[in-house]
Amino acid sequence: MKEFFERIGQAFSGNAAVTTLTIVLLFLLFFYLITLMERNNARWLVAVMSAYVALTGVLYMITDSSKKNAFTYLIFLAPFVFVVFILFATEIKRDIWDMGSKKTAEIRHPIGNSGSDQNVNRYIDEIVKALQNMSKNDVGAIIILSNGNMPKAVIDSGVIIDSEISSALIESIFFPKTPLHDGAMVINGSKIHAAGCFLPLSQEVNLPKELGTRHRAGIGITETINVTALIVSEETGIISIAQGGKIKRYVDSEMLRQTLKEYYWQELLDGKD
Repeated sequence: MKEFFERIGQAFSGNAAVTTLTIVLLFLLFFYLITLMERNNARWLVAVMSAYVALTGVLYMITDSSKKNAFTYLIFLAPFVFVVFILFATEIKRDIWDMGSKKTAEIRHPIGNSGSDQNVNRYIDEIVKALQNMSKNDVGAIIILSNGNMPKAVIDSGVIIDSEISSALIESIFFPKTPLHDGAMVINGSKIHAAGCFLPLSQEVNLPKELGTRHRAGIGITETINVTALIVSEETGIISIAQGGKIKRYVDSEMLRQTLKEYYWQELLDGKD
């Protein structure tokens, strides 16, 4: 036992600054990975990681090497970290975008005030009405339900609208051959914040071939940011919902309303904070 602790001391001896920095980096890495796995209901993987870290730690300590230090322990962890990053590539990409989205051009338009329930029902009715009308007429559209977290680059690629939500305005913006019809509309709480915005396209190779640029854009933005995309196909009129990098097609009015209620319910809760 004494020899074991002597080895621990030797491993963390030498350059104190480098050792301290390495320990901090390891702690931050473990904390992020555990948070990531907990958030994605992969608690079993937390147990596997804990066992792997403990095992590699023991193996590291009993390995004879005069040159090993705290930094070289990262090499022991590299295979597991690599596997986790592959499994959660989409979630990690979303976290990176979320950090960048702190630099946002959006102004939050909260709805958590008196009479907001009535307003929410009106917003939902207007959005559903617009989507159904565009679906009947095969008018392509993509609407992003934002939480005030859209990156500045995305907002800057379009035109600021900052107008009340109405079906007439939504339909007029996506009417074919109008200047903004090809881009995405961003709804932020109680306002149509921007239109004509360009979104990152999904690089997923296994998407159905009938999904065009709008669908790839809707999936792509939800892969990287915690938002919801409502999509109307101009070829078929089919309405789809993209969330978390996944897409649901053939969405009816009931599912649309449920999705919008969930969005505005969260907005109401945030507005009361």
